[in-house]
This record gives sequence, structure tokens and C-alpha cells, in this order.
Amino acid sequence: MGVGLAILIIGFAALFAAFLLLLIGLVYAELMNSEIPPGVTSRPKLHAVHILFVGVAIVGRILERLGLCQQVSIIRWAYARLLVCRRPAAPGLHIRDLTFGEVPVRVYQPTAPSSGGRRGLLYFHGGGWVTGSIDIADEVCRYIAKESETTVVSVGYRLAPEHRYPAALDDCEVATHHFLSVAEAEFGVDPRRVAVGGDSTGGNLAAALCQRLAKKTDGHLSSPCAQVLIYPILQMADFSLPSYQQNHAVPILFRGRAAFYYLQYLNGDVSVCQDVLEGSHVHQDCRLQYGKWLSPELLPPEFLARGYRPVEPPPYDGEVYHVVRGGLDPEVSPLLGEDEVVRRTPPAFVLTCEYDVLRDDGLLYRKRLEDLGVGVAWHHVPDGFHGIVSFYNCGWLSFPAARPALDSIVRYVETL
Repeated sequence: MGVGLAILIIGFAALFAAFLLLLIGLVYAELMNSEIPPGVTSRPKLHAVHILFVGVAIVGRILERLGLCQQVSIIRWAYARLLVCRRPAAPGLHIRDLTFGEVPVRVYQPTAPSSGGRRGLLYFHGGGWVTGSIDIADEVCRYIAKESETTVVSVGYRLAPEHRYPAALDDCEVATHHFLSVAEAEFGVDPRRVAVGGDSTGGNLAAALCQRLAKKTDGHLSSPCAQVLIYPILQMADFSLPSYQQNHAVPILFRGRAAFYYLQYLNGDVSVCQDVLEGSHVHQDCRLQYGKWLSPELLPPEFLARGYRPVEPPPYDGEVYHVVRGGLDPEVSPLLGEDEVVRRTPPAFVLTCEYDVLRDDGLLYRKRLEDLGVGVAWHHVPDGFHGIVSFYNCGWLSFPAARPALDSIVRYVETL
């Protein structure tokens, strides 16, 4: 029995060692594909965060291939442990978990008296339509609500791959309509001072919702008064823009991952991911049409540095287009919306980060709004990377650039 137990222990130890070696090798390979420019804030910490996130993703991948669980479940579980800091409500803030038309929400209400109807903000969290949650967005929403004395409603929309397009957008619309209908009576919020916004894919949802509502309403009480877009992902047509080249390997969002998230949200067919990255899904006629909105020539000259080079588009592939054609719809890619619709959207705030693959999406959308006469405020984080705001007040995961970025959002919200 003693020899058998020893053999069993040795066997388990060998399996565990093999698992660790495999994990270390895969993490090392991923790290070799990453690149953190010198100008990024807190580079060593971002390296550590990247190692942690890559490790979680690889463990999830291994467990999924062993048939034990889904990778996305492991990632969501780990992010909830790493990025959620459960704290009691700060003085001056009343927090409640509610449901708006079957959509879970968390409402942050300042307790200080207000002389009139208070401002409101519906906040849609990021996470590639696949991860993210009300809990992960909690610190951001608390800060905005408390510092700007605004009632913030964080929306827990449905996630892919369980619920694909248009589930997330539909949930955001339901929550927005519900809040606008009860804002004054139940929350003391002036419905004419309610904005929608979010970070990353949450910014995508906010912009898409504004365009959807612009088609349906007259732009008065039933529509948001502003859109707050924090490093939004706004188009699925051109992954060769300067920022997609310059920041293609900067954590925490790689160029390839951006396309992967789009495909997961759209239909789950990630087999065409490389084709989409190369641009073979866009017909020449569409390319000419999108060029008036997506051309690098529309960017400020200072953003064309750091080694950008134009890329010759590949031949059009009709089969790839058939798989992903829904991704070119403005409700998925708001940057591709028609002028007459974008022109009717409310004023906007756009936050961009220098070392973010999505930087140019935000810059180009800002220009579109300005060209169409839509008021737009812009804040650029010169040392920021994608997701910087989500690392506010996260203990050892916090980054110093997060708070100034949040303060720029607060200052804009205070103008509503």
C-alpha cells in the first residue's frame, strides 16, 4: 500500500509539473508577442497584469479542451476575483440593485439634496460583449456618481457567447427607456439631463443606441441628452488604421482580440478572424464609401507617427463577407452610420488613450461628429492603454493614470 501510494503521489506530481511547464511555456509565448512602449504608464505593473490575464486565459483554454468547463467561465470568474473590490457604500451615496424591464441594474444615487432635477447617466460596462459586469464597473460608477453628484445606472446587459447581437443592445435600450420613463418620479432625475455612456464595447453600445434612437424618436424627452464614449470600439471595417498597427501588441487589448470579440458578439464564427483582420470582407465599393470616414488622412498628423505604413487591401472574399456582413451594420459598427443618422445623435464626450488599438476609432468618430455639427468634447490620455479606467481603485492593480481619466469624465458629466 505504501509503494502504491508513493507511485500515485509521484504520478500526480509529474502531471502537475507537466501542467505547470505547459502553462509557463504558453504564457512565455504570449508574452513574446506583446509589446509595451516606453510611454505607457507603469510598464512593470502592466507586464504583471498581462501575465496574470494571459495565465487565466490559458488555464481556461486547457480546462475547456479537457472538457471540464468553458474558457469564458474561468475568465469571468477570475476577473470577478481580481477586479472587484467589494466595499460598503461611501458616505453620500445610496446604492441599490434593481431590475429595469427584466434587465439587472445597479443605481448609484447621491444623498446630498439637489435644488432641481438631478443629472442621470446610464453606464454600459466594457468587456468585449463577453466579459465585464456591474460588479467590475462598480468603482467607476461610484466615482462618477459621487464626484459629479449624478445618479448613475449601471446596466447588466446579456453577454456573448450565450446571448449574441442584438441582445446586449436590446437590453441597453430597454433599461434606457425604463429609466427615462421613471427618472423624475422615482429618482428625482430630470429626464432631459440623462446621458448614456460606457467604456470600450460599452461605448460601442452607447453610440449604437443613440443611432438606433435617432431613427425612432424626435430627439426630445425620449432620447439621451449626451453620449459618453470611453475608448469605444466603433467599427469592423478596417483593422489596418494607424493605432491598430502601432498598438497591435499592447495589453490589455491586442488587435487580433478586437476582431475576435466582434465575431463572438456577432455570430461566434471566429474561423474568419484572420480574414477580417486583413480586410477581405469589405467590397471595393464599400471600401470607397467607408474611406470618407475611416481614412488615416482624417487623423491629426501627430497620430500617424510611430511607424505607421499604409497597407494594400486584399482581394474581396464574398464568402467571408457573407459570414460577417452583419458586423458592418451601424448597430454593430456605429462609425459606419449614415450621415443623416449620426447628425441626429446627441452631443458626445470621447476619451482616447495613446497606446490603445482603438484610439483611432475614437478619433475618427470625434471628427465625424464635429463635421456633422454634433457637439463633441475630447480628452486624450497620452500615457494610457486600453481599459485604464477599469483599474481605478483596484488595490495593487490600480494605475495612476486612471483617476485623471475619470476626472475628465466627471467634468464633462457636470456640464449636462
